[in-house]
Amino acid sequence: MNGLTGKRIGFQGEHGAYSEQAIFEHFGHDVQTVPLKTVSDVFRAVKNGSTDGGVVPVENSIGGNIYETYDMLAETDLNIVGEIVLKIEHCLIALKGAKLPDIRTVYSHPQAIEQCREFLTGLGVKMVGTYDTAGSVRMIKEDSLKDSAAIAGERNASLYGLSVIERGIEGNRVNYTRFLIISGESGHVTGPSKTSLIFSVDHTPGSLYRALGPFAELGINLCKVESRPKKGYPWEYHLFMDFEGDMNDEACINAVNRLRGLSQYVRVLGSYPRAPPPGRNSVG
Repeated sequence: MNGLTGKRIGFQGEHGAYSEQAIFEHFGHDVQTVPLKTVSDVFRAVKNGSTDGGVVPVENSIGGNIYETYDMLAETDLNIVGEIVLKIEHCLIALKGAKLPDIRTVYSHPQAIEQCREFLTGLGVKMVGTYDTAGSVRMIKEDSLKDSAAIAGERNASLYGLSVIERGIEGNRVNYTRFLIISGESGHVTGPSKTSLIFSVDHTPGSLYRALGPFAELGINLCKVESRPKKGYPWEYHLFMDFEGDMNDEACINAVNRLRGLSQYVRVLGSYPRAPPPGRNSVG
Protein backbone atom coordinates (compact mmCIF):
# COMPACT_ATOMS: atom_id res chain seq x y z
CA MET A 1 0.00 0.00 0.00
CA ASN A 2 1.69 3.16 -1.16
CA GLY A 3 -1.33 5.41 -1.71
CA LEU A 4 -0.13 7.93 0.89
CA THR A 5 3.13 8.69 -0.92
CA GLY A 6 3.49 12.45 -1.29
CA LYS A 7 0.88 13.10 1.41
CA ARG A 8 0.86 14.47 4.96
CA ILE A 9 1.24 11.65 7.50
CA GLY A 10 0.78 12.20 11.21
CA PHE A 11 2.71 10.43 13.96
CA GLN A 12 3.00 10.60 17.74
CA GLY A 13 6.07 12.37 19.05
CA GLU A 14 8.72 14.81 17.88
CA HIS A 15 10.74 14.66 14.67
CA GLY A 16 13.13 11.74 15.05
CA ALA A 17 10.64 9.49 16.86
CA TYR A 18 10.54 5.81 15.97
CA SER A 19 7.10 6.35 14.44
CA GLU A 20 8.59 8.87 12.01
CA GLN A 21 11.43 6.46 11.25
CA ALA A 22 8.81 3.81 10.42
CA ILE A 23 7.13 6.26 8.00
CA PHE A 24 10.40 6.89 6.16
CA GLU A 25 11.29 3.18 6.09
CA HIS A 26 7.94 2.36 4.47
CA PHE A 27 7.20 5.36 2.23
CA GLY A 28 10.64 6.85 1.66
CA HIS A 29 11.10 10.59 2.12
CA ASP A 30 8.44 11.63 -0.41
CA VAL A 31 6.00 12.43 2.40
CA GLN A 32 5.44 15.27 4.83
CA THR A 33 5.57 14.02 8.40
CA VAL A 34 3.39 15.81 10.97
CA PRO A 35 4.38 15.44 14.66
CA LEU A 36 1.49 15.22 17.14
CA LYS A 37 1.37 14.95 20.91
CA THR A 38 -0.52 11.67 21.40
CA VAL A 39 -1.71 8.60 19.51
CA SER A 40 -5.27 9.92 19.96
CA ASP A 41 -4.22 13.17 18.28
CA VAL A 42 -3.01 11.17 15.27
CA PHE A 43 -6.43 9.53 14.92
CA ARG A 44 -8.19 12.88 15.30
CA ALA A 45 -5.96 14.52 12.68
CA VAL A 46 -6.77 11.79 10.15
CA LYS A 47 -10.46 11.96 11.03
CA ASN A 48 -10.74 15.73 10.61
CA GLY A 49 -8.63 15.77 7.44
CA SER A 50 -5.69 17.80 8.75
CA THR A 51 -3.49 14.86 7.73
CA ASP A 52 -4.02 12.38 4.90
CA GLY A 53 -3.06 9.39 7.02
CA GLY A 54 -1.29 8.36 10.18
CA VAL A 55 1.19 5.83 11.51
CA VAL A 56 0.65 4.58 15.08
CA PRO A 57 2.39 1.91 17.17
CA VAL A 58 0.21 -1.05 18.12
CA GLU A 59 2.59 -3.51 19.79
CA ASN A 60 6.19 -4.07 20.77
CA SER A 61 7.82 -7.50 20.86
CA ILE A 62 9.09 -6.83 24.41
CA GLY A 63 6.76 -4.25 25.95
CA GLY A 64 3.52 -5.64 24.51
CA ASN A 65 0.41 -3.78 23.34
CA ILE A 66 -0.16 -0.06 22.91
CA TYR A 67 -3.66 0.10 24.35
CA GLU A 68 -4.36 3.69 23.30
CA THR A 69 -4.18 2.54 19.68
CA TYR A 70 -6.67 -0.29 20.27
CA ASP A 71 -9.06 2.05 22.07
CA MET A 72 -8.96 4.61 19.27
CA LEU A 73 -9.59 1.92 16.66
CA ALA A 74 -12.77 1.08 18.59
CA GLU A 75 -13.86 4.72 18.96
CA THR A 76 -13.32 5.88 15.37
CA ASP A 77 -14.37 4.61 11.94
CA LEU A 78 -10.90 4.86 10.39
CA ASN A 79 -9.40 2.06 8.33
CA ILE A 80 -6.17 0.13 8.70
CA VAL A 81 -4.49 0.20 5.28
CA GLY A 82 -1.04 -1.16 6.09
CA GLU A 83 1.44 -2.28 8.72
CA ILE A 84 5.15 -1.64 9.30
CA VAL A 85 7.53 -3.71 11.45
CA LEU A 86 10.55 -1.71 12.63
CA LYS A 87 13.62 -3.05 14.42
CA ILE A 88 14.31 -0.90 17.47
CA GLU A 89 17.85 -0.07 18.57
CA HIS A 90 18.05 2.27 21.54
CA CYS A 91 20.94 4.71 21.96
CA LEU A 92 21.98 6.85 24.91
CA ILE A 93 22.21 10.41 23.58
CA ALA A 94 23.68 13.44 25.39
CA LEU A 95 25.25 16.85 24.80
CA LYS A 96 28.48 16.83 22.84
CA GLY A 97 31.45 16.14 25.06
CA ALA A 98 29.44 14.25 27.68
CA LYS A 99 30.89 10.95 28.89
CA LEU A 100 29.06 7.96 30.33
CA PRO A 101 30.30 8.58 33.93
CA ASP A 102 28.89 12.15 33.75
CA ILE A 103 25.29 10.97 33.35
CA ARG A 104 23.07 11.18 36.43
CA THR A 105 19.55 11.25 34.90
CA VAL A 106 18.10 9.52 31.85
CA TYR A 107 14.87 10.63 30.15
CA SER A 108 12.71 8.73 27.67
CA HIS A 109 9.33 7.16 26.99
CA PRO A 110 8.48 4.66 29.77
CA GLN A 111 8.56 1.72 27.32
CA ALA A 112 12.06 2.64 26.18
CA ILE A 113 13.23 2.97 29.79
CA GLU A 114 11.78 -0.44 30.62
CA GLN A 115 13.49 -2.02 27.60
CA CYS A 116 16.83 -0.58 28.78
CA ARG A 117 16.33 -1.04 32.52
CA GLU A 118 19.16 -3.53 32.98
CA PHE A 119 21.68 -1.15 31.41
CA LEU A 120 20.34 1.87 33.32
CA THR A 121 20.31 0.04 36.64
CA GLY A 122 23.97 -0.82 36.10
CA LEU A 123 24.72 2.88 35.61
CA GLY A 124 22.90 3.80 38.82
CA VAL A 125 21.10 6.71 37.16
CA LYS A 126 17.73 8.29 37.90
CA MET A 127 15.13 7.25 35.28
CA VAL A 128 12.45 9.79 34.29
CA GLY A 129 9.55 8.94 31.95
CA THR A 130 8.47 11.40 29.26
CA TYR A 131 5.88 11.33 26.48
CA ASP A 132 8.36 10.64 23.67
CA THR A 133 11.87 9.37 22.92
CA ALA A 134 12.73 12.11 20.42
CA GLY A 135 11.13 14.74 22.65
CA SER A 136 13.53 13.73 25.41
CA VAL A 137 16.51 14.39 23.11
CA ARG A 138 15.07 17.76 22.19
CA MET A 139 14.66 18.62 25.89
CA ILE A 140 18.30 17.71 26.62
CA LYS A 141 19.34 20.07 23.83
CA GLU A 142 17.03 22.99 24.61
CA ASP A 143 17.63 22.91 28.38
CA SER A 144 21.39 22.17 28.08
CA LEU A 145 21.15 19.32 30.59
CA LYS A 146 24.84 18.52 30.99
CA ASP A 147 24.47 15.59 33.41
CA SER A 148 21.50 14.03 31.61
CA ALA A 149 20.91 11.81 28.60
CA ALA A 150 17.97 10.51 26.59
CA ILE A 151 17.13 7.11 25.12
CA ALA A 152 16.17 7.36 21.46
CA GLY A 153 17.07 6.24 17.96
CA GLU A 154 20.51 7.14 16.58
CA ARG A 155 19.09 9.58 14.00
CA ASN A 156 18.13 11.95 16.83
CA ALA A 157 21.77 12.72 17.62
CA SER A 158 22.43 14.32 14.23
CA LEU A 159 18.92 15.78 14.05
CA TYR A 160 19.36 17.73 17.30
CA GLY A 161 23.14 18.21 17.26
CA LEU A 162 23.96 15.86 20.13
CA SER A 163 26.20 12.79 20.48
CA VAL A 164 25.61 9.07 20.90
CA ILE A 165 27.54 7.89 23.95
CA GLU A 166 26.30 4.27 23.90
CA ARG A 167 24.53 2.15 21.28
CA GLY A 168 22.35 -0.93 21.59
CA ILE A 169 21.49 -0.46 25.25
CA GLU A 170 18.23 -2.45 25.16
CA GLY A 171 18.25 -5.60 27.28
CA ASN A 172 16.92 -7.74 24.44
CA ARG A 173 18.32 -7.17 20.95
CA VAL A 174 15.30 -8.93 19.39
CA ASN A 175 13.23 -5.76 19.74
CA TYR A 176 10.61 -4.88 17.12
CA THR A 177 7.65 -2.52 17.07
CA ARG A 178 4.66 -3.05 14.81
CA PHE A 179 2.96 0.08 13.47
CA LEU A 180 -0.41 0.46 11.75
CA ILE A 181 -1.07 2.82 8.85
CA ILE A 182 -4.50 4.42 9.30
CA SER A 183 -6.60 6.30 6.75
CA GLY A 184 -10.11 7.55 6.14
CA GLU A 185 -10.12 5.57 2.90
CA SER A 186 -9.95 1.84 2.24
CA GLY A 187 -6.64 0.23 1.35
CA HIS A 188 -5.59 -1.91 -1.59
CA VAL A 189 -4.27 -5.44 -1.12
CA THR A 190 -1.56 -7.08 -3.21
CA GLY A 191 0.42 -10.16 -2.27
CA PRO A 192 0.40 -11.68 1.23
CA SER A 193 -2.34 -9.98 3.23
CA LYS A 194 -3.80 -9.58 6.68
CA THR A 195 -7.22 -8.49 7.92
CA SER A 196 -8.06 -6.84 11.25
CA LEU A 197 -11.52 -6.61 12.78
CA ILE A 198 -13.29 -5.82 16.04
CA PHE A 199 -16.18 -7.85 17.46
CA SER A 200 -18.04 -8.63 20.66
CA VAL A 201 -19.90 -11.74 21.80
CA ASP A 202 -22.47 -12.61 24.44
CA HIS A 203 -21.14 -13.21 27.94
CA THR A 204 -22.15 -16.87 27.93
CA PRO A 205 -20.22 -20.17 28.08
CA GLY A 206 -18.66 -21.11 24.75
CA SER A 207 -19.57 -17.91 22.90
CA LEU A 208 -15.96 -17.04 22.00
CA TYR A 209 -15.19 -20.67 21.11
CA ARG A 210 -18.11 -20.74 18.69
CA ALA A 211 -17.18 -17.34 17.21
CA LEU A 212 -13.63 -18.45 16.40
CA GLY A 213 -14.67 -21.89 15.12
CA PRO A 214 -15.42 -20.88 11.50
CA PHE A 215 -11.86 -19.61 11.02
CA ALA A 216 -10.39 -22.96 12.06
CA GLU A 217 -12.92 -24.89 9.95
CA LEU A 218 -12.07 -22.80 6.86
CA GLY A 219 -8.30 -23.06 7.38
CA ILE A 220 -7.71 -19.38 8.19
CA ASN A 221 -4.71 -18.66 10.40
CA LEU A 222 -5.41 -16.31 13.32
CA CYS A 223 -2.46 -14.02 14.06
CA LYS A 224 -3.78 -12.41 17.23
CA VAL A 225 -6.85 -12.00 19.44
CA GLU A 226 -6.84 -9.15 21.97
CA SER A 227 -9.54 -7.91 24.38
CA ARG A 228 -10.16 -4.33 25.54
CA PRO A 229 -12.86 -3.00 27.91
CA LYS A 230 -15.94 -1.38 26.39
CA LYS A 231 -16.19 2.17 27.68
CA GLY A 232 -19.34 2.62 29.76
CA TYR A 233 -20.01 -1.13 30.04
CA PRO A 234 -18.20 -2.59 33.09
CA TRP A 235 -16.85 -6.14 32.56
CA GLU A 236 -17.80 -6.16 28.87
CA TYR A 237 -15.13 -6.27 26.19
CA HIS A 238 -14.31 -5.58 22.57
CA LEU A 239 -12.27 -8.31 20.90
CA PHE A 240 -9.71 -7.41 18.24
CA MET A 241 -8.60 -10.08 15.80
CA ASP A 242 -5.94 -10.25 13.09
CA PHE A 243 -5.98 -13.10 10.58
CA GLU A 244 -4.12 -13.99 7.40
CA GLY A 245 -5.99 -13.29 4.18
CA ASP A 246 -8.21 -10.48 2.94
CA MET A 247 -11.84 -9.72 2.30
CA ASN A 248 -11.48 -10.61 -1.37
CA ASP A 249 -10.91 -14.25 -0.37
CA GLU A 250 -14.03 -16.42 -0.39
CA ALA A 251 -12.95 -18.30 2.75
CA CYS A 252 -12.40 -15.03 4.65
CA ILE A 253 -15.76 -13.64 3.51
CA ASN A 254 -17.53 -16.82 4.66
CA ALA A 255 -15.74 -16.87 8.02
CA VAL A 256 -16.57 -13.23 8.74
CA ASN A 257 -20.20 -13.72 7.69
CA ARG A 258 -20.49 -16.68 10.07
CA LEU A 259 -18.85 -14.58 12.79
CA ARG A 260 -21.52 -11.91 12.27
CA GLY A 261 -24.21 -14.50 12.97
CA LEU A 262 -22.51 -15.51 16.23
CA SER A 263 -21.63 -12.05 17.55
CA GLN A 264 -23.32 -8.93 18.90
CA TYR A 265 -21.18 -6.68 16.69
CA VAL A 266 -18.54 -7.02 13.96
CA ARG A 267 -16.61 -4.30 12.12
CA VAL A 268 -13.84 -5.03 9.67
CA LEU A 269 -11.05 -2.53 10.31
CA GLY A 270 -9.28 -3.26 7.04
CA SER A 271 -7.46 -5.71 4.80
CA TYR A 272 -3.88 -4.70 3.99
CA PRO A 273 -0.49 -6.01 2.82
CA ARG A 274 1.20 -8.12 5.48
CA ALA A 275 4.61 -6.85 6.60
CA PRO A 276 7.53 -9.26 6.03
CA PRO A 277 8.48 -11.26 9.15
CA PRO A 278 11.24 -9.71 11.33
CA GLY A 279 14.66 -10.46 9.93
CA ARG A 280 13.40 -10.69 6.33
CA ASN A 281 12.85 -7.03 5.59
CA SER A 282 15.11 -4.07 5.01
CA VAL A 283 14.48 -2.50 8.40
CA GLY A 284 17.52 -2.58 10.60
